[in-house]
Amino acid sequence: MRFRVLGHYFHTSIILLTLIELALFGAAVYAAVWLRFPDMDVAAVEARLGPISTRAILFALVTFVSFLALGLYTVRQRANVAGVGLRIVLGLLASAAVIAVMQYLVPQLQVGRGVLFISGAIAFLAALMTRAVFARVVDAQALKRRVLVYGYGSRAKTFARMRRRSDRRGYHIVGFVAPENETLHDVTGEQILLAPAGLKALCDQHGVEEVVVALDDRRKKLPVRELLHCRMSGLNVIDLVTFMERESGRILLDALSPSWMIFGEGFRRDFLRRFTARTLDFVASLVLVLITAPIMLVTALLIWLEDGRKGGGILYRQVRVGFDGRHFELLKFRSMRSDAEAAGAPQWAQKDDPRVTRIGNFLRKTRIDELPQLLNVLRGEMSFVGPRPERPHFVELLESKIPYYA
Repeated sequence: MRFRVLGHYFHTSIILLTLIELALFGAAVYAAVWLRFPDMDVAAVEARLGPISTRAILFALVTFVSFLALGLYTVRQRANVAGVGLRIVLGLLASAAVIAVMQYLVPQLQVGRGVLFISGAIAFLAALMTRAVFARVVDAQALKRRVLVYGYGSRAKTFARMRRRSDRRGYHIVGFVAPENETLHDVTGEQILLAPAGLKALCDQHGVEEVVVALDDRRKKLPVRELLHCRMSGLNVIDLVTFMERESGRILLDALSPSWMIFGEGFRRDFLRRFTARTLDFVASLVLVLITAPIMLVTALLIWLEDGRKGGGILYRQVRVGFDGRHFELLKFRSMRSDAEAAGAPQWAQKDDPRVTRIGNFLRKTRIDELPQLLNVLRGEMSFVGPRPERPHFVELLESKIPYYA
């Protein structure tokens, strides 16, 4: 089962995982206080630190946001055990840094280094435990939606690409219904089902909860009355592009149509959405600029020592295309030689690019070269979430090759 919040679908298991971890993160602070001050009662500790409940809520919420930013609350988790463990560590380090800054700005929120460290250690163990249980729960067939695919042509072949377990965690394909006169393709080896008594009866027979329409030509073969009967009976009927976007987090370009974009719900830009997005961008970029300022200062010095004295700048400025086609100067730490595009024509970056400097190679691997873009976000030229802004030359090239790229 999925719930829709602010235009995004959230799996029931993700909501349950979030609530459990929020409770565990809050409890970690109480456990840390007990371990840090074993000889003091609650009243004495609160007289020294302040209300424990406030600290617990702060730690839980900041850690949750850090985990959310690192993609740890998605049912399509593709990282292996080591990758998940690394993200948990990074999330806890980020939350500790944010709380440290908040303590400096608001001394009344003082937690204490010992309590913060112990809370992080307990939260790490709790997160590993919940993730181990979660990995088993979301793969249970009983919790997956039972899906029937109406179509067995070239568009339905898309399901063959969904081989990863992480992409199929939310659903189980009961089978495919092959319409008349549609060229059959070997899709995934799953069975072709016949519906002599009608589509609704077939769904009832197999306990289907959702019908995905994946016809090659919907104008000629769409069984409107049967799909309407399914819809009126409480079954969810969805088109292929919307289904794939929801399950894989990607838009299926070769099946995309203008009508999907015109009537879809993913392009709303009302005042509340713009205001909340801009507020989150501003606050997050400001906090991150303050946290990463020492790293950026050291990076600027290293770039200057290696190549800056030869005339190359520390920052690399490049014109990019932003929202609504507006051009802006994107900022990055310079990771290439100053004559990287001496020929005058824009070039794609390459693997093991010979134009990259020694310090630039490290900056690229660690993504530190991207940190100046926080200033672009702060100025409102970019957002944390959105498509990659490309150079005008490459935008023209991509528009000619990718349908509806603009």
